[in-house]
Amino acid sequence: MSDTSLRLVWVYPDLLSTYGDQGNALVVERRARQRGLDVQRLDVRSDQPIPTSGDIYLIGGGEDRPQRLAAERLLRDGGLTRAVDNGAIVFAVCAGYQIMGHEFVNDLGERSAGLGLLDVVSSRGQAERCVGDVLGDSDEALGLPPLTGFENHQGITHLGPGVRPLARVRLGHGNGTGDGTEGAWRDTVFGTYLHGPVLARNPQIADMLIKLSLDVNALTPVDDTWYEALRQERIAAATQPA
Repeated sequence: MSDTSLRLVWVYPDLLSTYGDQGNALVVERRARQRGLDVQRLDVRSDQPIPTSGDIYLIGGGEDRPQRLAAERLLRDGGLTRAVDNGAIVFAVCAGYQIMGHEFVNDLGERSAGLGLLDVVSSRGQAERCVGDVLGDSDEALGLPPLTGFENHQGITHLGPGVRPLARVRLGHGNGTGDGTEGAWRDTVFGTYLHGPVLARNPQIADMLIKLSLDVNALTPVDDTWYEALRQERIAAATQPA
């Protein structure tokens, strides 16, 4: 891509866009425009082909049946996998995160194949749903501040040796495995269970995605007053005594 443009793709908003996850696309678009970038945003519905020329692909969460349909169509289409092979960045949330892995359990109680873009395997937990605020320490390799978000899932995601956890939780369940991990990432593919929307709560992640797409180490600073107020409000609410 050129150093003044960004091709942003919001994948399957008709199937995967629960808990305000479309806000992630809005945050990336806004923060890119604040840096003077020409943003070309494309919302791709599930009956449309996935373009392979995007720079950043964002995928949200969804209910069990829409998740199965989305995975089937993404596998059939193949465009997202080809885009990643070309160096594109993917940020996926909840159901979208599970789809990035090798397999997950669908609404029929069967194992569905994922895209295999992350070395993770997801199953369905037997205990109560993981619901509530999450606070965690981001992987130090990413150079990000503490991660905050909201989880609502019954999935359990086990990480393989080919990925690193996005964060280690101080509060909340994260991947649901009991090992303190939240999310996963490798190279340019990132997954998390967190809503919020998570990029509004953690704009530094949005900036990281933009930097990766531009292949730069830093971006022009922008006014983060609103974002930081939201971050501190949610961190305070999550950590105050019950």
